[in-house]
Formats: sequence, structure tokens, C-alpha cells
Amino acid sequence: MQGSANGRRRVVVTGLGMVSPLGLTVEDSWETLCAGASGAGPITQFDPAGFPADFACEVKDLDVTDYVDFKASRRMDRFTHLALAAARQAETDSGLEIAAEPERIGAAVATGIGGLKSFEACIQQLDSRGPDRVNPFSIVQIIPNLAAGWVSMELGTKGPLLSECTACAASNMALGDGLDAIRLGRADVMLCGGAEAPVSRVGIAGFAAMRAISRRNDDPMRASRPFDAKRDGFVMGEAGSMIVLEELERAQARGAKIYAELLGYGVSSDATHVSDPDPTGASPARALQMAFDDAGITADDVGYINAHGTSTPIGDIAETRVIKLALGEEKAHRTPVSSTKGATGHCLGAAGAVEATFTILALDRGVLPPTINQEVADPECDLDYIPNQARSEQVEIGVSNSFGFGGHNACVVFRRWTG
Repeated sequence: MQGSANGRRRVVVTGLGMVSPLGLTVEDSWETLCAGASGAGPITQFDPAGFPADFACEVKDLDVTDYVDFKASRRMDRFTHLALAAARQAETDSGLEIAAEPERIGAAVATGIGGLKSFEACIQQLDSRGPDRVNPFSIVQIIPNLAAGWVSMELGTKGPLLSECTACAASNMALGDGLDAIRLGRADVMLCGGAEAPVSRVGIAGFAAMRAISRRNDDPMRASRPFDAKRDGFVMGEAGSMIVLEELERAQARGAKIYAELLGYGVSSDATHVSDPDPTGASPARALQMAFDDAGITADDVGYINAHGTSTPIGDIAETRVIKLALGEEKAHRTPVSSTKGATGHCLGAAGAVEATFTILALDRGVLPPTINQEVADPECDLDYIPNQARSEQVEIGVSNSFGFGGHNACVVFRRWTG
């Protein structure tokens, strides 16, 4: 097998799929992002009157029957719809023939919550109609692993089937699972990513009660403002994003388009707080260093970081500290960093895959996406956050950070593919 310097199987990206608040394809989402637009708007999935926040970053105009049979779609929660749409797109983009070798192709599909809307509906049916009238598909709509299950059943994969449920770090961890599965020889191809559909009464009310989401109801499109001094919380987002990882020689043998190489992955835990990040930054920085070591690079090699950057007062300061610890003060100030959550909102368990896709495209296209709405300098967030306008700059190494409630930290490292 062709390998890296340490003899491991090399893993490349050969397909991308996405439905996001910015568009119903990868290309539309990327173009909207680079144009500096926001996906935020009034909530349409329920009546938000009386809620502290009446806006979100929703996926708009998705017809799931473009990707799955109508009858089957009724047995799924919306988060599974988003996962399947992205998976079908990624499969098509990759040119894979899954049926030819299904046992060597697997999937890792993450989520932070799972079928939240279906859980709400089940409770409503139970309360209003009694236990004998609950939808018999309720449980399989709710449980977090069923997006992975449906992706496997619909696409026909029979290799490893995994489902991380680690809050906002989940789909970066799915990418790590895919990387490990291919390196260890358990699979040759892994469809990796995540999906989340938290725009619901419980989702908005619950996060609002934590004071985690913005209440800028008079200006939704400018509410998500990572690293800005006037940020007041994140904007709830939903998305599905899938990335095809493939062993290098296999991809080359079939003439696949290669977007980038996934070089490394690092994970750590804070052991600090249920929702607040490690105040020292040491544990997330350790995940970054682990990813650098796994990739065989040093901090000096990093050309771009797609930050977790949620637009929360505590989180953005903490991540700035993390980047400085991992890269060193001088290198941190020289490295472009952006948070694409300014445009997409926070897509929770799908965020890592969405942002990894944007990192891959940044390397492939030579364009670094902007942090929109970053207008007023925060002295505690003093790095180069690529404010408001995309930047034409070719970099070789890109990193994507994801940090989740409960102290989950996951970082991935990609290299531009040059053949």
C-alpha cells in the first residue's frame, strides 16, 4: 500500500455533499458563504411567537423526495432527511459504485441530539391521545443512530457503521472514526459527516433558557457575529453534510477527483463544565497538538484555521486562547482564522462536517471564507479572523476545530491535494 512516511494508509477526500442554511448543494452553500451572506431568517417550522428568539438558520425548500422514497421519508425525522440528502450528493459527487463492493464501504454519521422534532411529536401524541395512539415509528425517528442506519440502508453500505453523539464535536469525531477505519484496514471508503435539525420549540426554548442563543430579533442576519465585541450568543442552525473518505490508491485507481488529504485527527476532554469550555484552553489545545502530531506537521505548517467560533461571549475568547496555546503567540497572530458560523449559524452535531467541507474547499479553491458580522474589535479576540470578505490566498494546510458541551474536543487537519 502507498503510505505516508510512517507507513500508514493515506486517506483522501473524493466526494462532498451538503444541505445548509446557505443552499441545497455544496456549491450553492460555498458561493453564498464567500459572498458574505447570512442564512438567518424568521423561523418557519413552528410559530415562534413569545419565544426569546424568533429566528434561526434553517435549510430552506428541501424536497427530501429528491433523495428518498416518500413512504420511507415519513418514517424518518428531519435530521435523517438532511443526512440522506447530503449522503446522496456525496455519493454522486464521488462517482462511487457502492454495490460493487459494499462490504468495504462504511459510514459514520453523527448528530448532537437526534430526532428532537419527533420526540416533541411523540410527547404531544401521548398527552393528547394516550399511549395506544403514539406513532409506532417514534422511537426509530428519535434515536440518534438512525441517520447512520438509514444512510447505510438507502446507499447499501455494509462496512463499519458508526454514529457519534458528542454534541458539537460529533461530526469531526465521525471524520476521525472514518480516518481510523481506513487506516486500520476495516474499510476502504467511509462516508462521514453529520446532521442536525434542532429548530423546534424545545430546541429554541431550551438553548434560550441557557442564555446560549442570540436574542437579536430585530436583526437576524447580523445576529451571529463570531469574535465581535457585541456578540450575544449563537444562532440556531440546521444542516446535513457528508464527506467521502477513501484510501488513496483506490481513489487513484478509479480516477476519482481528489479534493484534499485528511492528514490527522486529535481528541481530548476538558473535565471542567457541562457547557463552558476549559478556561485555561489547555485541553482543546492538546487536541490540536494531537492532530498536528498525527498529521506529521508542526504549528508552523498551519495556513488556515476554521474555528469553532460560535459567537458566544465566553466561547470565542476561550478559542482565541486555545489557538494561541497551540500555535504560539506569534504564529497565531500570523495565521488566518475564520468562523463560518457567522453565515450558517451553529448547526450543532452537523457543524464539524459543514466546517470541514468549507476547509477542504478553501484549500481546493484558494479562497479563505470570511467571518461575517465581525465588525467591532474585541481586545480579547485579537487574531486575524478574515472579517466580512473572503480572501484569495492559497494555503497548503487547513485545520478545523469542533468543541462540544461536556468537554468534547475534536480537531482535523487537511492538506491541499496537488497530485
